[in-house]
Amino acid sequence: MRLDKWLWHARFFKTRGRATEVVAGGHVRVNAQKVSKPAQAVGAGDTLTFPQGRRIRVVRILGLADRRGPAPEAQTLYDDLSPPEDDAPAAPRFDGGGRPTGRDRRKLSQAKGSALE
Repeated sequence: MRLDKWLWHARFFKTRGRATEVVAGGHVRVNAQKVSKPAQAVGAGDTLTFPQGRRIRVVRILGLADRRGPAPEAQTLYDDLSPPEDDAPAAPRFDGGGRPTGRDRRKLSQAKGSALE
């Protein structure tokens, strides 16, 4: 099966065109060999390395599909060998100390006005 078609069937890319762009750009490795042809043949047992978003994915092909099915079906086509994603620290909690609301500004104006009188 074509590499770009398999990447699309396995739902790593939303469109087959995007999968083709990534492969043609030379960003995919098949069994540690850089590939730049979307028509590269792949089969069960091959290992793929490619970028997806901000991650580098490493997957082993377990099977081929006849169609682009639902996500649970697509997940049976590969074994994910990627290292676990580091948990990014959570965003700091909002403490309410940001930009003042209209009510807060009115209170500040009243406090400043009475202090000057």
